[in-house]
Amino acid sequence: MGEVAVMRSEPLQFECNDMKHLTEGDAYATESNAEIDHREESSQSTDHEKTNDLREKGYMEYGCQHYRRRCCIRAPCCNEVFDCRHCHNEAKNDISIDQKLRHDIPRHQVKQVICSLCGTEQEVQQHCINCGVCMGKYFCETCKLFDDDQVSKQQYHCDGCGICRTGGRENFFHCYKCGCCYSILLKDSHPCIEGAMHHDCPVCFEYLFESRNDVTVMPCGHTIHKSCLDEMREHYKYACPLCSKSVCDMSKVWEKFDLEMAAIPIPEPYQNKMVWILCNDCCKTSRVQFHFVAQKCLNCKSYNTRQTRGRDC
Repeated sequence: MGEVAVMRSEPLQFECNDMKHLTEGDAYATESNAEIDHREESSQSTDHEKTNDLREKGYMEYGCQHYRRRCCIRAPCCNEVFDCRHCHNEAKNDISIDQKLRHDIPRHQVKQVICSLCGTEQEVQQHCINCGVCMGKYFCETCKLFDDDQVSKQQYHCDGCGICRTGGRENFFHCYKCGCCYSILLKDSHPCIEGAMHHDCPVCFEYLFESRNDVTVMPCGHTIHKSCLDEMREHYKYACPLCSKSVCDMSKVWEKFDLEMAAIPIPEPYQNKMVWILCNDCCKTSRVQFHFVAQKCLNCKSYNTRQTRGRDC
């Protein structure tokens, strides 16, 4: 019985060279620790998967026509609940609302949100304090913005604008003189105009700075909705509604004007009539012969002119 290893206090010797210096206690402890570590890792992995599944619950299933999100907001201005700020603004600026009561929501002042899954009202944060669901894959604490559609929109917060933009930060730059983000393609070529984006579209009158529709910069530097500019071209309107400068290269059109004017003789009473014109494209004045079709600028050869009395603008 003296050879029973488990009763001895001195180390148990094994024939295996790799385990030559291990005691019986060490051998059993090593196996036990390995099992415990495996169980802990398995448990942690399971908990992590459960947490992720919970946070992803309801993804892209809630929201409105403006945003896919898993929460609503309580408007600080009227204390009513809406899916998003655009839903609020559309409802509170409807023609049926008394003009004195119409208003926009102060987006940065939103303090309370309501989880769409469990209905818990809470302070603005990305994850629900009750059910733990992620209320928006994209979350901006400054703008109080939640949006699950992060992949296609590529939202980012611009400190210069003070609001969130879409399209990817790497594709835009902020022009501090114009006061807005422009495509990186315009970084060294666009004409700067003070606060160019802080006004209404000259066609549809929507405020451009906060518009969700694509905005483009015309050669004169003024901004307009891309869809509005396309509609202008469909109606053969090629001048900026604000300054009347041509919005594209019109040289081919001016050549056709030359041919048309040459084909139309001027009646004798008007053959010696001279008029002063102002060119909308180059801002130069010229004294030219009157014609019924148009007057041609002597400086840039443009027909985008108007009769005037003054000097160069």
